[in-house]
Amino acid sequence: MPTAQDLMKNYDKVETIPAMSARLIRMISSDKTTVQELEKVIKMDPSMVVRLLRMVNSAYYGLRNKVDSITTAVVFVGLKSLRNMIVVTSLKGVVKSDGQDDIFSKTDLWMHCASVAVCSKIIAERIFGKAGDDAFLCGILHDIGMIIEHQLTQDLFLQACKAYVPGDRSFCKVEQEIIGTDHCEVGYLLAQKIELSPEVQEAIRDHHLDGEEISPSSLVGIIQLAEYFVSQLGYTPIPGMKAELAPVLSSYLRKNIEEYKVLANGLPEELEKATEIYKVDGE
Repeated sequence: MPTAQDLMKNYDKVETIPAMSARLIRMISSDKTTVQELEKVIKMDPSMVVRLLRMVNSAYYGLRNKVDSITTAVVFVGLKSLRNMIVVTSLKGVVKSDGQDDIFSKTDLWMHCASVAVCSKIIAERIFGKAGDDAFLCGILHDIGMIIEHQLTQDLFLQACKAYVPGDRSFCKVEQEIIGTDHCEVGYLLAQKIELSPEVQEAIRDHHLDGEEISPSSLVGIIQLAEYFVSQLGYTPIPGMKAELAPVLSSYLRKNIEEYKVLANGLPEELEKATEIYKVDGE
């Protein structure tokens, strides 16, 4: 059975984060990159320019004035938001032509990830009073390992999907038994490859951990909480999949349930407002 490292050796064969997007993400991660250098690279892909400007001018960002250049977009939304937009536009292209399967759909996975991203950003900002850009990025990418597994070991991955029984073993354990690795480890290696921050890398790797050391305000804690809430609305990567909270997070949620009731009540409206961002082109 392949290891996560074995799968990533064939990364260039799969359709996830295109080389141009990965280059831009690395540039944004560098303190030495200027806005002008970014715009020069982005302009090499006119379709990306169109998608990014359409996104920054969407109702989700609520800007008063129309933005008509990448430089202006960076001024208004910031580099991390621009990075997240690049990731979103890249992954939307992957799920655009989805071959629907009874047990797995890339479109459903995308809707799950996008919903977790939006919810994670809300939790980070409204509950913990911290910047939500990295939480959003983790939400978008936390299950990207499933896409890589589906593209490189499709038969084994679909076998794992069919073998998964909600409430029995975790999906990660089923993946490990059938594929030889799991989507958390594969996603972690991808995050390393495109040079995301160590905190984001670790959150993608650890988002299904159940250890007592998980802090609710950490990226791991935020992603688990977000997955729990969006699963209640039916946004799951595989039909019937249950979102499990680590015991420490379950305890935390019970103690702070009133805050989260307000969040949960407003979440459907927030997801609806964000539809323009994560809607797959052609829908």
